[in-house]
Amino acid sequence: MFPTATQSNTNSTKTGSGPATAEPGYSHPLGAASVQTHTSFAAAPTSNGTELSLIIPICNEVDTIDSLHEQLTAALAAIGRPYEIIYIDDGSNDGSYEKLERIWQKDHTVRVIKFARNFGKTAAMSAALDSARGEIMIPMDADLQNDPKDIVRLLDKLEEGYDVVSGWRKKRYDELFLRLIPSWIANRLISTMTGVHLRDYGCCLKAYRRAVIQDVKLYGEMHRFVPIYASWHGARVTEIPVIHHPRRFGKSKYGISRTTKVLLDLITVTFMSNYLTKPIYVFGTAGLGSLGLSFASFVWMIFIRYAYNTHFTDTPMPVLTAMFFMIGIQFILMGLLAELLMRTYHESQGKRTYVINRMLENESGAAESAQINFTP
Repeated sequence: MFPTATQSNTNSTKTGSGPATAEPGYSHPLGAASVQTHTSFAAAPTSNGTELSLIIPICNEVDTIDSLHEQLTAALAAIGRPYEIIYIDDGSNDGSYEKLERIWQKDHTVRVIKFARNFGKTAAMSAALDSARGEIMIPMDADLQNDPKDIVRLLDKLEEGYDVVSGWRKKRYDELFLRLIPSWIANRLISTMTGVHLRDYGCCLKAYRRAVIQDVKLYGEMHRFVPIYASWHGARVTEIPVIHHPRRFGKSKYGISRTTKVLLDLITVTFMSNYLTKPIYVFGTAGLGSLGLSFASFVWMIFIRYAYNTHFTDTPMPVLTAMFFMIGIQFILMGLLAELLMRTYHESQGKRTYVINRMLENESGAAESAQINFTP
């Protein structure tokens, strides 16, 4: 889940905000970007010269594939940078894979990954990230609601010194109560709890530098939290408005039922962000609080015994005292166990608990900015 990267240590100190840059001749209808500033990563070079990796998870989207591929190739040809398109068939049963196979036979830039069954969008993203060759990863949905014309705008924003550019569906064509309101609440909650303020975590259209996410491991439904993982390690994260089209074919794979999964994943991300290297703070605090309740219950039990001549067995205080005491001890022991696991996790793999942005050293009488390899 934690990226291993080679971090470039250029002397660039570019921060701040500014409007999104549109390609010449292309007027974007949604306006400017909002910006979050972080440290900048350099793109990691690849051996085959591929610069862009388009990542398209597909599950029963047979009606959209031809049009999607046509729009993608047109947009990427206009950009003029070496690219590959990775389609991940996530257990489709409507003929999507057969259509992808025909496209692969005609287009040498296409790669197709077929899952044995449906594993979900996070697994599809993870498989594509593991095999992608490009310096910049750009995932997007296959339902034609994302617009490939926005790819150039994401790349332009990356060129301003950012490491992650997230799409923001400023004008969405989704159901108000089933999609828009739950999404708004989730985005506000995620931004508040993680400190990475984005308006639209659910938008699949994003651009990542390879160095930021090349070794990210995704589990559950955590594909939407990749910008948070990147920000943990100093990546500069921003977002720009992108076009969102009404859905023309099929139906959405998501509904209000995903809210519980997002909430549980958010708890996991928050814990790992704040307490991964100090889990005893969480379990120990809960344990001490429980022991405090046990002590308070015991004191109250003694007080009413002698102040009101009430026998212990006439109140629930003895049971509460014992229960809170045992819970407190268990929490503390869980915290100690978590500390052992944390140390095993880091030390067995040589992982560091810190991230170095830049190191200045004097070598042969000259000051240099050293390149740092880190494995947090």
